[in-house]
Amino acid sequence: MTREQYILATQQNSLPRTENPQFYPVGIYGWRKRCLYFFVLLLLVTMIVNLAMTIWILKVMNFTVRLLLHFEQNFWFNFVQKEFPSHAEKLPHSLSQHGDGMGNLRVTKKGIRLEGISEFLLPLYVKEINSRKDSPLVLQSDRNVTVNARNHMGQLTGQLTVGADAVEAQCKRFEVRSSEGGRVLFSADEDEIVIGADRLKVTGTEGAVFGHSVETPHIRAEPSQDLKLESPTRSLVMEAPRGVQVNAAAGDLKATCRKELHLQSTEGEIFLNADTIRLGNLPVGSFSSSSPSSSAPRQTIYELCACPNGKLYLSPAGAGSTCQSSSNICLWS
Repeated sequence: MTREQYILATQQNSLPRTENPQFYPVGIYGWRKRCLYFFVLLLLVTMIVNLAMTIWILKVMNFTVRLLLHFEQNFWFNFVQKEFPSHAEKLPHSLSQHGDGMGNLRVTKKGIRLEGISEFLLPLYVKEINSRKDSPLVLQSDRNVTVNARNHMGQLTGQLTVGADAVEAQCKRFEVRSSEGGRVLFSADEDEIVIGADRLKVTGTEGAVFGHSVETPHIRAEPSQDLKLESPTRSLVMEAPRGVQVNAAAGDLKATCRKELHLQSTEGEIFLNADTIRLGNLPVGSFSSSSPSSSAPRQTIYELCACPNGKLYLSPAGAGSTCQSSSNICLWS
């Protein structure tokens, strides 16, 4: 069959074509198309704003590009060092001495380093806080600074609170040690308070007030200052099993009381050793001579007498003892 015959045969068998064929468009048109373009435009604007905000935050906070990479490397390095110590030396640890971070925060080999003033709004959990070698460590708060210590069960075992009015420490035992040798300078617990310094110095104008007994081997005043032991409303008692020694090497020794001063020795004697011993305001007893004379000289020498109750008085001296002649003072005492 020739080509012309094939074409004629196919044209005779084909269906008659319509004069007005219908076309069905494919796609989104009308208000749906406009909504799709609007959402695409909104998504594009959101992405641009998000990218701009991210760049601005990275710029303001001084983020470094390698921060996340260093955190990841540090985590895996610590994990391998803990689980596989033999392989830890083969792993690179790229954190430099100064480290990387954001703003005043730097991640180093020894931990996290903060420079300048840092503010924490939530609790901070750290193992150790150190300052720079050439600057002090300052903890500042608008109200108070509280340091808590807890055990493995979370119970509070110690607390130090620095407030505007007072510094409070709550613990079983509080100690203050010297920087050289670690010697205990002050310690306090429920049973006793120990002061381990070589010298306890009280600089208050009113001195030191003790509500109960005080036990000490030595009480000494500052050079060129007076030492004064005083009890305004009660008695002052000094006791020692082997004696009490009161010494004033370059000054006077005074004992003053309102009512009575007792010097008592139960098994020994009271020894007064001095160039001059004066007993002032002693009563003078009367003495009548057997042969009185108006021209008798004025009495200037007296004899010291003692009553059975211990009261002392003066009696005019004579050829013999005149204490018995003036016993009226002992009767009226």
